[in-house]
Amino acid sequence: MDKYLGKRLDGRYEIREIIGVGGMAVVYKAFDNLENRFVAIKILKEEFLSNQEFLRRFKNESKAIAMLSHPNIVSVYDVSFGDLIQYIVMEYIEGITLKEFIEREGSLRWKDAVHFAIQILKGLQHAHDRGIVHRDVKPQNIMVLSDGTIKVTDFGIARFARSDQRTITDKAIGSVHYISPEQARGEKTDERTDIYSVGVMLYEMLTGKLPFQAESAVSVAIMQLQREPQLPSEVNGSIPLGLEQITMHAMQKSVDRRYQSASEILCDLSNFRKDPSITFPYTYFVDDAPTKYVGGVSDVVTDDSETHAKQEKNSLIPILTGVAIAVVAAIIVLAAIFIPKLFASTGDEFKCPNFVGQNFEDIQNNEEYKGKFIFTFEPKASDEYEENIVVEQSITEGSPLKEGTKITLYYSSGKTLVEIPNVYGYTEAAAKTELEDINDFKVVIKQEFNEDVETGIVIKTEPQRGNRVPKGSKIEVYVSSGKEVVSVDIPNVVGEPIVQAKNKIEDANLKVEVENVNLTPADSNQPKDYVLRQEPQGGSEKVPEGTTITLYVSSGLYETDIQVSVPSVYPQNICQLSLWLNGTCVKTGESINLSQVKNYTFKDITSENKSENYTIMIKSENGTWEDYQSISVDFRKERDNVIITSTNTFDAPSVPSDSSNQQNVNSSLDNSSNNTNSSEITSSTQSTN
Repeated sequence: MDKYLGKRLDGRYEIREIIGVGGMAVVYKAFDNLENRFVAIKILKEEFLSNQEFLRRFKNESKAIAMLSHPNIVSVYDVSFGDLIQYIVMEYIEGITLKEFIEREGSLRWKDAVHFAIQILKGLQHAHDRGIVHRDVKPQNIMVLSDGTIKVTDFGIARFARSDQRTITDKAIGSVHYISPEQARGEKTDERTDIYSVGVMLYEMLTGKLPFQAESAVSVAIMQLQREPQLPSEVNGSIPLGLEQITMHAMQKSVDRRYQSASEILCDLSNFRKDPSITFPYTYFVDDAPTKYVGGVSDVVTDDSETHAKQEKNSLIPILTGVAIAVVAAIIVLAAIFIPKLFASTGDEFKCPNFVGQNFEDIQNNEEYKGKFIFTFEPKASDEYEENIVVEQSITEGSPLKEGTKITLYYSSGKTLVEIPNVYGYTEAAAKTELEDINDFKVVIKQEFNEDVETGIVIKTEPQRGNRVPKGSKIEVYVSSGKEVVSVDIPNVVGEPIVQAKNKIEDANLKVEVENVNLTPADSNQPKDYVLRQEPQGGSEKVPEGTTITLYVSSGLYETDIQVSVPSVYPQNICQLSLWLNGTCVKTGESINLSQVKNYTFKDITSENKSENYTIMIKSENGTWEDYQSISVDFRKERDNVIITSTNTFDAPSVPSDSSNQQNVNSSLDNSSNNTNSSEITSSTQSTN
């Protein structure tokens, strides 16, 4: 059994179960008694406590995550770096890994792949902005919550992008199927390494396949350096061209030809999501030179170098010739345009004013501009300027002009109109991501009863999907809260027969649960099968239809406690008392020590009658039961008041003068049978006073 299961760390974290095992740490589910919440605790394995390299990596992770606070990154709550144990306390996430999700679903719908990728990139952008590169981005380190939210986890090999440190060993770190070529070579890495890994994940989500697969990790790493993957659309023909271009651009082997930041790829994904027919001017996997070295994996020559070099040299000749011809042609054209102007009359010149921010009607009516300019006015949507205000001009401010110059001024026709996307059927979180994060709308969530749509799912929007509205508009999103709950009054059925009471409860659209109970003194006025009490009580606050009402119904049996005195003198010190009714033993008590106990209570005695006459018997030394006391019990009295209305106590046999007479117990009891005490015996509460 794991040594930490069932233990409490620092008197606060109760370890409940193992939820993950990694190369250098074990992750546990634990309960934080201080914050009253579940957490995930990553504990470094004991074999690495003396390994300074692993200790540094483990501390790097806590240092990295502690700097981050983003809804798409797992939060860190606490860290501990002791000599015997080192752990990180993190947000506990209920969900599955993206890898498990892909394996379960196969290839994902492109909309879902984009939805996940955008969230991953937002989390990474937050980290990159703070100088932290993850370096191990893979679907195993991405958690998918039930509402579609993404959480990036495991910054175990993260480092600060601005540090001079390279990879921590000569070998590339990370999962080989997702590492970038520069990682495979053991070169310095930056945020573009994470972009490459996101590209691989996008490829896998869209196709259900990894771009490179081989029998060994080294072979896969070499493929990352040399090979170009099959186009996603060749695996899955439903993938839009624009999304394929984004994926392949993220996976460019040259860092300079790849997306340079998370914000760049986010911009393209956002534009694609708005218009899935959009395409991008990206070319795939163009390389100027062959890869000569794979640092940290193996020394690999990827081409026949000499032959390749000759081929490149020969291919450059026609290219350079074409470039030279193009340059000469350009010079001729420019000369034809500008040389005549050098000899033309200059005339009166003035600098172009700044028209941006002015009302175009005021410019139109301005006498100062008449004759100087020939204006053309064109409307243009603008989120920054109010209607009729100039937002752009065709000639830059300060440019030298002559009178009669033609200039086009673009004035605001109002905010940019954006089509409201279809989020019907989305979860609330996914709809907010689509509308707020992708399309910059302001979302207002409203609840609406709907028994046909699952709780938490979007029913509709106002304005409706497909309408074009100004960018940044308020969109009301109606989310199903399930079937409408109707509240009803609770009938009061105490004192009624159970059949009648059940009918009343059920007629009010409530459920009934019946509990049979014995009568206590307080309930002794209710006969058998009548309601003694109910929960919740009748006439209390309204409850939803279908609520269960518990009815406590009389069984017809009366119940109370009976307390009697014990003999002060008896042949033996240890004895037993029993309660008898009409020659039948009702209950036998435990053995009692006469020197220590003055009273004995028979608990929970029941009867169909309101009063009974009982006989108390005592067990003699030879094992026979003998009369000791007779009592009359009224079950209708309060349990903690007098319950015995009359007593008849027989004298207990005295201790014999010598041991030879100890067997003469029965005769002693018989001789004392005519002695009667008229004093009342009280219940357990009073008799102890």
